[in-house]
Amino acid sequence: MTSSVRVEAPARLHLGMLAVADEGERRFGGLGASVDRPAVVIEATAADELSAEGPDAERALAFARRCQETLGLAGGAHLRIAEAIPPHVGLGSGTKLALAVAQALAALHDREVPAPELAQAVGRAARSAVGTWTFALGGLVVEGGVRRGEESPAPLLARYEVPEEWRVVLVVPSAEAGLSGVAEEEAFRRLVPSAERSATIAQLVLTSLLPALVEGQIEEFGHALTRVQQLVGDAFATVQGGRFHPRAGALVEALLRHGAAGAGQSSWGPAVYGIVGTEAAGRELARHMEEVVAGEGTVALVAFDNGGARVARS
Repeated sequence: MTSSVRVEAPARLHLGMLAVADEGERRFGGLGASVDRPAVVIEATAADELSAEGPDAERALAFARRCQETLGLAGGAHLRIAEAIPPHVGLGSGTKLALAVAQALAALHDREVPAPELAQAVGRAARSAVGTWTFALGGLVVEGGVRRGEESPAPLLARYEVPEEWRVVLVVPSAEAGLSGVAEEEAFRRLVPSAERSATIAQLVLTSLLPALVEGQIEEFGHALTRVQQLVGDAFATVQGGRFHPRAGALVEALLRHGAAGAGQSSWGPAVYGIVGTEAAGRELARHMEEVVAGEGTVALVAFDNGGARVARS
């Protein structure tokens, strides 16, 4: 066994679903992107038994036990969670923690396990594989949805690097957490399918958002992303009290009003984001959003992450 491992897994923005309800052979599908902060950072060392310390330690320990049983990993490990992503705000905290734990344990045993297998080992990616593929690859990913009756992570359809100069202003208001667990399951059961809406989302992604990303056209990309977010938000309006989380809608409008090329809500929120083309534009937008938030939340200027999770062995 390797004696110690450090895993760093950046957060993800969930940018929308291709089909929000049961409409065909596959469900959901979606797109998202990796951002460099916040991140899960785990330091794992070989030990006689499993133990954990730091934020989300109990949750990490539960993931570790499940992973060891599923992958057949003998022995123990001590997990120190040095950094954690804020939970239940829409940044993928659970999936990134689970995958980082699984990656650390596999690396301690000198096992090379693909990200989809890691996700299955810890019970993630049953609905969305955006967190799994951004963990593996970074950048912006599009996944194809889960086939009916299957529990394997959705396949990766496309992955692109985001231009290095683009930035994200990430706003997390002080507000009630977005839906998760049983409440999330119930919300999805209540969604009403719309073939027309799904077709429009797919067209925007394929004929505007992705081509603009490839060509580095921030304005076209932002316009397409904003429209996708509006359509997805309208689909969830009946279960989350409006197009966006109750605290998110005004913030999305403020991001666009103060210069974001595109803006939206990540997953169930309340985290929102605005995308700009340069560091300078990001600083200016962040300054405006600090005034809008007025101390009732956090504002951060972050970069996209094109590398995925980082693993260091010693």
